Amino acid sequence: MPIIPTTLTNRALSLIILLSVVWCSCSKPENKDLTFLDNVKLESSILKVETLQDSLEVPWDIAITNNNFLFFTEQYGAISYINLETHQQQKLLVIPEVWHQRTAGLLAMAVHPDFKQNPYVYVHYTTKTDTLIFNKLVRYTFKGDTLESPKELLKVKGFKAHNGGRITFSKSGKILWATGDAYHGDESQDLNFLNGKILRLNPDGSIPADNPDPKSYVWARGFRNMQGITVTNKGNVFTSEHGDAIEDEVNLIEKNRNYGWPAIEGLHNLPEEIVFAKANNTKEPVKSWTPVIAPAGIAYYGSASIPEWNNSLLLTTLKGQSLRVLKLNEEGKAIVSEEIFFENYYGRLRDVCVDANGVIYISTSNKDWKPQVDFPLPGDDKILKISISDKVLKNPLTGLKAQATLQHLNAAQLYQSYCVSCHQADGKGVKDVFPALAGSAMVNGPSTGLIKAVLNGINRKENPQKMPNFAFLKDQELADILNYIRQNWGNQASKINETEIAQNR
Repeated sequence: MPIIPTTLTNRALSLIILLSVVWCSCSKPENKDLTFLDNVKLESSILKVETLQDSLEVPWDIAITNNNFLFFTEQYGAISYINLETHQQQKLLVIPEVWHQRTAGLLAMAVHPDFKQNPYVYVHYTTKTDTLIFNKLVRYTFKGDTLESPKELLKVKGFKAHNGGRITFSKSGKILWATGDAYHGDESQDLNFLNGKILRLNPDGSIPADNPDPKSYVWARGFRNMQGITVTNKGNVFTSEHGDAIEDEVNLIEKNRNYGWPAIEGLHNLPEEIVFAKANNTKEPVKSWTPVIAPAGIAYYGSASIPEWNNSLLLTTLKGQSLRVLKLNEEGKAIVSEEIFFENYYGRLRDVCVDANGVIYISTSNKDWKPQVDFPLPGDDKILKISISDKVLKNPLTGLKAQATLQHLNAAQLYQSYCVSCHQADGKGVKDVFPALAGSAMVNGPSTGLIKAVLNGINRKENPQKMPNFAFLKDQELADILNYIRQNWGNQASKINETEIAQNR
């Protein structure tokens, strides 16, 4: 079996993984044995990474039932399951009314905790009729090899992005639905709207009598674009959330609390944020990241199977292209350490779940609307299985300790940290969404207009996808970024100095 060093480039890695898959498939029997890719070395455990399923179309959500089935959604509208004993896959349904564009589509899914007795699958998907876009929460009944009897429980505003989209069950058996702000950030604070909220429902879609307002689904408010939700063994609820230009978050969710958006982003450390926090019972995130990492699915790991990870949150990231292991304290309410695995190795990671035996499943997201350089890899998108290994490959992969810092970054690193997720590594942007910097009239034009744009942000009326302001960066850092984009991809504009930045603040 070929060994994959951690220092290889993504392009070389793609070739080796392709050869590995070809080598394994030559002797692969018909009983659906898994493709063994890598070992991971922890302090005392050796983990193996296998491909459970490949060649999928953006598997957005994955969930384990209590009868050993793994259900998963694909963004274009399909729901399937994999029998974890036989590894056989069965497509159950393609929902015809799913509207798939950018990050809209078939998104979240949850299965009833007692699936044997209550074979219900709950899904969140986007629809569009004329100009009206909605996100629906629908319950299906699993019967035979299909899903039937759809029952719409609730719907909220939708958009091409910022639909949020995660569902889970609380310890008390209530549905928790994390909704995005759908680019209506002001509505995240308004209790008359259901966007930018944690919504709490009974399994039949009714409002629980012990909600903060017994006539409202709202459990907590003030969110931007949540991408993950999980419940720990102690009943604590954590979410992962995309920030704007800074401060991606993990939040501990409490009843009737306000999490600040859009008045507060991340930690409550600006004067106006502190004033808002005191007046609105807001709660700070338990963890935030700047530069941003685009956190996605999150799952609680409470198994002794991998002792090093017991009592941790497992967090997949998109921009960060990694699995983060966030160790919790004994109370289970604070994050005390962070380790990073698979950074830039399997590409964008969308979701994660854990079965009753402590086996971990992760879905990649390399064929979504924002593919990265050197991705997709052969066989993408995949569902990967991580479990204890009974054999060891040479040179196993190891974890990378988190070392996030804003200091001493060069111009290319600054661009990578703050700009590349929208404008891409080649400066070409994303068609009809994020403008290209290569050949841009604004980039190559007078410096004043460009400086003011990055200091103040841009809010285009024709598209709610705004560019945030970057006034939090130092004058020299902004000058470095602007000179980088004015001197690359064929751009040949004059350089900007930090004095010009300071004069335009």
